Amino acid sequence: MAVPRRIPVAFSTVFPAGAFVVGVEPVNDYDKIRSGAADPQQRDEETGQPMWAVRVVDGDPEARTTEVKVRMIAAAQPVPPDLMPGTPFRPVEFDQLTVLPYVDRRVADKPRVAFSLRAGGMRAPGSVRRGNGGVAA
Repeated sequence: MAVPRRIPVAFSTVFPAGAFVVGVEPVNDYDKIRSGAADPQQRDEETGQPMWAVRVVDGDPEARTTEVKVRMIAAAQPVPPDLMPGTPFRPVEFDQLTVLPYVDRRVADKPRVAFSLRAGGMRAPGSVRRGNGGVAA
């Protein structure tokens, strides 16, 4: 049996009450920052493209963590969906969402299973998937 390192999941499984974009920022490589590299942005190991963190608020009132980051790989900064009319909220759905479980050892005496999220694209809920995956041209 071959279990994939990244496990595909449905958006509705991870965000049953929806998600709302707070911002998009580069993912920094702290080793590059310490060494004084001109471009400290982390790159994907497979493609070499820059990595971006899409900060989202989980709409589920029972969620353990209200804000999470979903990483995306793209040559240009991903563009979030438009604001919902009359509100300050940007509802979003992620395409090709995967979960990567890992052991978080930040608290030495209490390691726990954590996970990171990665998506292939983002779009407004109910919209048809765009060819560019929500990335600026």
